[in-house]
Amino acid sequence: MLNKKIEKKINEQINEELFSAYLYLAMGAYCEDINLPGFANWMNVQFEEEQFHAMKFINYINERGGRVELEALEKPQVEWEDMIDVFEATLKHERHITSKINEIMDLAIEERDHATVSFLNWYVDEQVEEEDTAEGILDQLKMIEGRGNGMLMMDKEMAARTFTAPTEE
Repeated sequence: MLNKKIEKKINEQINEELFSAYLYLAMGAYCEDINLPGFANWMNVQFEEEQFHAMKFINYINERGGRVELEALEKPQVEWEDMIDVFEATLKHERHITSKINEIMDLAIEERDHATVSFLNWYVDEQVEEEDTAEGILDQLKMIEGRGNGMLMMDKEMAARTFTAPTEE
């Protein structure tokens, strides 16, 4: 049986993950609007990844005998100055998600819920990757000052990204 305090925090995290998906969908639409289909693809793959994260939490609550309670999502930002602004927002958002995962982990440790600690380790590792990727892209965008031939090359590179759901080990 899932601890009620942890169940509440995970339900809040489901909302965070679904909002993340919604935000990346908005970012993808923005990228399409400014004729960067590769960056749009990258954001749309990120959208899929965030939905996967939410479903993983939903399945965990169900497996532990808890109850999933979905909340309304707020409207995401829909306008940015440029791609540097988009990836600054992306990095800021991923750092926010990391802090939320850490809060759940702290609670699971405090409550001595070893199953949840084990489950959350995947998210801790995932957030390291998420922040590193966003920061790397942001650094590259800053190097090329977010314009010119470098933008076209990056856009082409972003178009190659695909989503493959991780397999359970």
